[in-house]
Amino acid sequence: MPDKANDILDVLIIGAGVSGIGCACYLTREQPYRNWRILEARERIGGTWDLFRYPGIRSDSDLYTFSYAFKPWDSPNSIASAGEILEYLNETVEEYDLENRIDFGQKVLTADWNSQRGYWTVTVEDGTQFFARWIFGAAGYYDYEHGFRPHFENEERFEGPIIHPQFWPEDFDYSGKHIAVIGSGATAVTIVPSMTDKAAHVTQIQRTPTYIVPRPKQDKLALFFRKWLPAKTAHALTRWKNIRIQRLFYLYCQTFPKHARKTIMRMNKRHLPEDYPIKTHFNPPYNPWDQRLCAVPDADFFSDIRKEKVSIVTGQIDQFIPEGVQMTTGERVEADAIILATGLKLQMFGGVELTVDNVPVETGEKLVYRGMMLDGVPNFCFAQGYTNSSWTLKVGLVCEHFCELLDKMDEQGASICTPMRPADESQNRPLLDFDAGYVKRAADMLPKQGKGFPWEMNDSFMVDRKAFRTREVLQPELKLSNPEQMHTQEAAE
Repeated sequence: MPDKANDILDVLIIGAGVSGIGCACYLTREQPYRNWRILEARERIGGTWDLFRYPGIRSDSDLYTFSYAFKPWDSPNSIASAGEILEYLNETVEEYDLENRIDFGQKVLTADWNSQRGYWTVTVEDGTQFFARWIFGAAGYYDYEHGFRPHFENEERFEGPIIHPQFWPEDFDYSGKHIAVIGSGATAVTIVPSMTDKAAHVTQIQRTPTYIVPRPKQDKLALFFRKWLPAKTAHALTRWKNIRIQRLFYLYCQTFPKHARKTIMRMNKRHLPEDYPIKTHFNPPYNPWDQRLCAVPDADFFSDIRKEKVSIVTGQIDQFIPEGVQMTTGERVEADAIILATGLKLQMFGGVELTVDNVPVETGEKLVYRGMMLDGVPNFCFAQGYTNSSWTLKVGLVCEHFCELLDKMDEQGASICTPMRPADESQNRPLLDFDAGYVKRAADMLPKQGKGFPWEMNDSFMVDRKAFRTREVLQPELKLSNPEQMHTQEAAE
């Protein structure tokens, strides 16, 4: 137990990545009187952008929407490298004086809520405990310690290194080597053209194709705005332009999937060699935006195919052989090294085990309230971004609403806030209603969404923004209380 009341934080943020830093900034801006800290398991900020070190690591979203609304993105690149994103995050930490309130090397193992006391006891790996009235989970949903790693027949026969991008070795020199990259998602599409500068040749092996959309690395209209307008105005205009374009394209793909497929394939064809087998390598068996589209800056992926630096093999892998990979067709892909861009493994809240009054929280059985809280779990908020547009757009809305909720609780004289699941709410769609492999593999452990407000997860920033700003902060589904009230009620019963 804490020695004194001052030892209890108002808010404990778990994770110093994009979401955690964003939450800290909103608290600093909107709630300067709150006492808060960040616990970060690693030794540096940045989360995913610091963890992944594979060649070419970059954003898949434009940075005008991925950056914070309150801090303009000032790089000329709309699709940016991890280095540029980390520089932006470090600038943010410095501008808001956050570093002294981040505890590094503090991997949170458990968080235990006590209703009588009205606060969380958070235990980290070395046994140290922190106490907080609120937890803000900002650890994302990737398992940093384990990537998704399928087994391939006769892997041990391959004579070269087998590398997962999540654990890229710093001393790996691929100069002059033939590289096979297994996978078809964003990681593979990023790595393949980024290795052609040194590799003799890169072959992408994919079981099924992915929709790949070329996008300009730089946004000419954004640069025009920046030239003639104040930085904040230019940033806001570009941000709103891109939000609308993203949404319109998503709706187009969902409403007219056949036409959208043809449009994307025509875009691909313009950048590929004549008579290239597009229907074999760029014709997925699902509709556009049933899974996330892969963006390639300045069509670099297609350019390397034209230059014959990159080959694509589509089909089933039979086995690994000493010289590389053998397909079920009998085709062999010779390789000096194999990169397994086979996907990510999900976990909720950084793997923290939550308990409420000594009862474990079964995350997979919980409904999500307004995309930011769990039913029956007091004073716990988390950041969950969009899958069909920039992650940070949703995080910004959640952080704003979180600050408003804290103020409303103060006005009501309440210190505990618990979303209560209605008895007739029986819907249980997955939190991420998305047809991607990494989501399907984690379906059982992910929270669920219900039907209608406030239990349904929206996929539209515009819809969410309107709901957060026009609907009351204190909804009937929220139970406000104090530790003393709960103790009195229990005694009466």
